[in-house]
Amino acid sequence: MNALNEMSATITHVIWDNKSLGLRLARNFGCGMAKQVVTTQQLQDWRGEALALAPELSVELDWLLREAAGVEPRILSYAAGERAWELPGELNGGLESLTELWRRHWQAHEPLQYLVGRSPWRRFDLKVAPGVLVPRPETELIVEIAAQRVGEVQEQLDIDLSQGTWADLGTGTGAISLGLAELLPEIVIHAVDCSEVALGVAAENLRTVQDGAWQRRIQLHQGKWFEPLQPLFESGLKLAGLVSNPPYIPTAMLNELQPEVRLHEPSLALDGGEDGLDCLRHLVNAGSQSLQPGGLWLVELMAGQAKDVKALLAVEGNYQSITAHFDLCGIERFVSAVRCNT
Repeated sequence: MNALNEMSATITHVIWDNKSLGLRLARNFGCGMAKQVVTTQQLQDWRGEALALAPELSVELDWLLREAAGVEPRILSYAAGERAWELPGELNGGLESLTELWRRHWQAHEPLQYLVGRSPWRRFDLKVAPGVLVPRPETELIVEIAAQRVGEVQEQLDIDLSQGTWADLGTGTGAISLGLAELLPEIVIHAVDCSEVALGVAAENLRTVQDGAWQRRIQLHQGKWFEPLQPLFESGLKLAGLVSNPPYIPTAMLNELQPEVRLHEPSLALDGGEDGLDCLRHLVNAGSQSLQPGGLWLVELMAGQAKDVKALLAVEGNYQSITAHFDLCGIERFVSAVRCNT
């Protein structure tokens, strides 16, 4: 599988014709009206005209209707034609505003999540913004694997990782930290990112997700990987768990990524160096010094890297129970290991 399939679904470039769709929608549907109310028939017509220009993007179009307009596309197929729908305040230009969002997506390839400012992830509605990697559905599994491995370590080594201190390195939106906080309700998490923009987004998600219920258990740090945590390590602290979704795309493959990713998402969160393993090597080597005996090491990676990462862990010499984990598509998407109990 190449890098094109590593990210979100492929979006094909389609030439935008303002005179055909944009102006026609404004004329037919009264998009400049101050009152942001449209009928089912108008929405059906809007969807049909938008989809006609890019029929391969039906999933993306329906996502935009659902997330930006608050309209469930399935309901449009059977709702009464004159049923009124009040559009959210963000669409202050009515359907013309929705048309502009659609244009920006399939002409300029802006990620839909950036356009609406949020992204569903697990049970959370996360804030996202340009400059921060959009959390992927496949990453949701990493917190499930973490919880599973905590149980295995307890059973096999009689070591309790469910009450310790964890690190989420390269936290981005804070998604993984929030997922860990939900599934492991007694841990404290130190979430690290070198991007000030990412930490701002993460801080807002900590405040808003579950009404800030987990905010006190997640501490944000700005810096590179383990560096902001050095004062903790110098005080004698060791981590019960280390989780990361680091940059892992080989530099030469960045230009092959989908335009939504290549043009708009931060290369800092994507570029893993010449072979894609630069950050993973650092996490392997520094992780063994930061984890407590029996502590969990867990990362996400791209298809084809699991074998190399498992070898890195084995050669380092301080890890055991080195395991690859599959995503829902049968790809070895994650690798975990346990710090040797010595």
